[in-house]
Amino acid sequence: MAKMTRRGVLGLAGGVAAVGLVGCGRNSGQPESGGAKLRMAWWGNDLRNAQTTQALDTYLKQHAGLAIDPQPAEFSTYWDRLATQTAANDAPDLIQMSDWYLGDYGVKGALLDLTDHVDVSKFAPGTLDTGRVDGKLVGINAGFNTPVIMAHPKVLESAGVELPDDQTWTWDDYRALAVEITANSPDGTFGTGSPFSDKAFQTWLRQHEADVFLAEGGLGFAAAEAESYFALLADFLRDKAMPPAEAIVENEGKSLEQSALAQGTTGFAIFWSNQLAALTKAAGTEIAMLRLPTVTGSSADLKAWYRPSMLWSASSRSKHPDEAGRLIDWWVNSVECASICLDERGYPASTEVAAAISAKLTPEGRRVAEFIAAVEPELGDTPPAPPPGGGTVLGDILTRVHADALFGKINAKAAADQLLTESQSALT
Repeated sequence: MAKMTRRGVLGLAGGVAAVGLVGCGRNSGQPESGGAKLRMAWWGNDLRNAQTTQALDTYLKQHAGLAIDPQPAEFSTYWDRLATQTAANDAPDLIQMSDWYLGDYGVKGALLDLTDHVDVSKFAPGTLDTGRVDGKLVGINAGFNTPVIMAHPKVLESAGVELPDDQTWTWDDYRALAVEITANSPDGTFGTGSPFSDKAFQTWLRQHEADVFLAEGGLGFAAAEAESYFALLADFLRDKAMPPAEAIVENEGKSLEQSALAQGTTGFAIFWSNQLAALTKAAGTEIAMLRLPTVTGSSADLKAWYRPSMLWSASSRSKHPDEAGRLIDWWVNSVECASICLDERGYPASTEVAAAISAKLTPEGRRVAEFIAAVEPELGDTPPAPPPGGGTVLGDILTRVHADALFGKINAKAAADQLLTESQSALT
């Protein structure tokens, strides 16, 4: 997740022009006979842009008089533009939203309460409440995923290491296997890419009866849980289970296709489940997907969660809230729409929609669906949406503290203290 900044939006025009939203153009002028015109913003890649265009064309054919102005962007510029538009009371009618920033927009009253606009009765358990802010449903799950360990079987095989039983392995088992892979592999190949990220941090906290944030806002962890997490990081680094700090920082700046796992220079790495297809394609071989380790050695204590890979929100200042709500409702509840977009934005939250498109998924998509179903009994409580400033905590602050710990500038206790101090400041 990139940080939320106010960099200029000058690069946006070229990115939008390259998308080629030809289909939407036919209805994107003045609406017919008093119809509504909706502005719809999202970030995405070429595939998402093409699928979204096709889906919007399908919807427009069924709603004469409606016009849609598509506003796609690259992720790096999306948040700058949205912040500027919102500050000017000119936000798009429909907004593709991240749970990291939902609280920032939701508590300011910038997002429409969609409770009476979208049918969520068929949503799978654990896929809805992340979209609530101050009791209002301001974000609708567009598709969900869960954190996973991806494993490169060829790297493990070359090192003489078997895939672990992910229902029984612990964090110590993970470290030991990674150490073994490093020791039995050529120079430059390591057991795991750094697993220390927002995903691992939240998992560690949840396995210690804590979480990043409280439902009522504020931090949900104390210094002790954070210190034990950074002590684990130090253990992985000391034992050469993962690359040195310089290599980790360099890898973080690379695309998924150029990541160490995709290039076959690490055995394990942590990702989101919906990234399996892209990793498989980049690696040129089947990638294994594993549960994250547990503290106890039992997957019953995994405390996994379903995270919305993104959400749909609507501007509270939209002149056409009913039309915006109907489009979101169609997007998340229509088999017709899901048959076009499939699981590119994550696995559908509606159980009926998910079942209807299951046969159309790619082999990797079907594996993700099976994995998501398998971990359902191991879910913990649904994490609340991060409060205002929460995206900074999980993004800039945690990244900076990780880097300081990796480079040995601070020990585990100092890292925990720094994280708490800066996070509390960000939330206030």
